[in-house]
Amino acid sequence: MDTLSYKTISANSATVEKGWIVVNAESAVLGRLASEVAKIIKGKNKASYTPHVDCGDNVIVINADKIRLTGKKWTDKVYLSHTGHPGGQRATTPRQIREKSASKIVEMAVRGMLPKNRLGRKLFHNLYVYNGAEHPHAAQQPKEVKL
Repeated sequence: MDTLSYKTISANSATVEKGWIVVNAESAVLGRLASEVAKIIKGKNKASYTPHVDCGDNVIVINADKIRLTGKKWTDKVYLSHTGHPGGQRATTPRQIREKSASKIVEMAVRGMLPKNRLGRKLFHNLYVYNGAEHPHAAQQPKEVKL
């Protein structure tokens, strides 16, 4: 056989078709929701997925303040951060983070599931998280997805 009957399709920034998707986080478990959202942002749910290209969709997460954590994770789970100074390690719980900004918990979970490189930082800008049921992206005509 001299020729191939198929071609491997590799997407690039000119050929990628990006859409908008709305995900309702009401009574959803944090980790399960975050992994599905990360897949959509990265584009792994599309047949034209290419690892080194931003080929995923823009995701809008609504009702982030109604997210669920199983077990006693609201008080026992610990997020560690460091100020960069000696003795600057800080520990916070999801309950403390929710008091300041409930959408931050979803953002941190999704960010942890994206690649830790330049592409991952670019992909994170395709995530929009809102605490209520309203969002300002109605002009993009997003499709609602049940997870």
